[in-house]
Amino acid sequence: MKTSILVVEDDLALNQMLVMALRKTGYDMSSARSWAEARQQLELHAPDVVLLDMNLPDAEGFGHLSEIAAERPTIMLTAFGTIDHAVQAMRMGAADYLVKPASLDELEIVIQRAVDAGRLHAGRAVDQAASSVHRTPDLLGESPAMKSLNQLINAVGGSASTVLVTGESGTGKELVANAVHKAGPRSAERFVPVDCCTLQESLFESELFGHERGAFTGADRRKAGLIEAAAGGTLFLDEIGDIGPALQAKLLRVLETGRFRRVGATADLRADVRVVAATNRNLQDMVEAGAFRADLYYRLSALTIEVPPMRERVEDIPLLVRHFASRATRQGEPPRFSEASIQQLCRYGWPGNVRELRNVVERLVLLVPHGQLIEPWHLPAFRAPSSGPSARGGVDGLLQDEPTLEELESRYLALLLQRHGGNRRRVADALGISERTAYRMIDRFQLR
Repeated sequence: MKTSILVVEDDLALNQMLVMALRKTGYDMSSARSWAEARQQLELHAPDVVLLDMNLPDAEGFGHLSEIAAERPTIMLTAFGTIDHAVQAMRMGAADYLVKPASLDELEIVIQRAVDAGRLHAGRAVDQAASSVHRTPDLLGESPAMKSLNQLINAVGGSASTVLVTGESGTGKELVANAVHKAGPRSAERFVPVDCCTLQESLFESELFGHERGAFTGADRRKAGLIEAAAGGTLFLDEIGDIGPALQAKLLRVLETGRFRRVGATADLRADVRVVAATNRNLQDMVEAGAFRADLYYRLSALTIEVPPMRERVEDIPLLVRHFASRATRQGEPPRFSEASIQQLCRYGWPGNVRELRNVVERLVLLVPHGQLIEPWHLPAFRAPSSGPSARGGVDGLLQDEPTLEELESRYLALLLQRHGGNRRRVADALGISERTAYRMIDRFQLR
């Protein structure tokens, strides 16, 4: 969905120029040449961002700014820029302040920053509205393993300490981290997830800590990092075992001192966040191998929560199946699963854990005709009793139903993930490929 922008500018030529230039860059544009017309446009279109001229025929100064800045990001435009005006505009709620004529590149940067800020504000409102929900909907289960997990979450949630969430890929570690956040005193603030394995180290540092203008090529403006975005709330570092030595040292400093420094800055800022980290690796083994700092590991693992794999909570499968089926059904009643199909699902090893179960159920909801009872023969062939790669093992099990090459690749990858406990590095070594390529394969087949 395109970002929508309303240009409020009484100069016809400038108004048209802004609309045409920004439309070419992919924005959904509308315009007004007076405050009265702008009010109508705001009611009709509810734009994501407003470019607002400071002086209009029927409105001057900052009065009209105060009416809309609280609702959406508003960028002030003026032909006469002064520091006093800029300060006043920002105090009145402006997302930014530009002096005409502004270059298109500068305008795009400011607009994107305003859009990001607007999403951040909206995200905080959503988080606050949901803060009264003590348990994440997908964190379901009545098995002894899940009861113990929920008790541990409640006990740990009230602490301000760093938490390490461990478990195999697909067990729901982010859901557990979110539940820890909601069980604690910071629940009304943001929960900001960060995937540590998707960005290059140099980019990740900038994303996490932010950067100053001129810190590196392309850093045209100061940018706040995700630590600042999570201020007052929880920063969730997913796949913490994937970060390199340099970032490990900087993260350790954040945990020890509560301070951090933007890239290119000379002064420290306070990190007012609770850190929850997660990994599917054995960090203790990594410490012994010299791949992870021992001091950082001890800081992270002061409070550890291990999420049980699906095979240790088989009793929860019927409940989860009903939940995922209900969530995937768009109209009418969700499909029903026969007792035989439920038993078959319970006998499978689920190397991809809850994520794999969810994907299977969602696929069945889409493919089985509405109103038809889901029977064992509707289930994927390789998930039949004693037919999964984990149960049969070897090439015969992988090839029994003559899969396509892509299906075979997915099955073999699932087998390796189960065999190596979700450790991507070991899977990559077994396949003879890089760890990043293995990550992309796991993501493509939704086994992550």
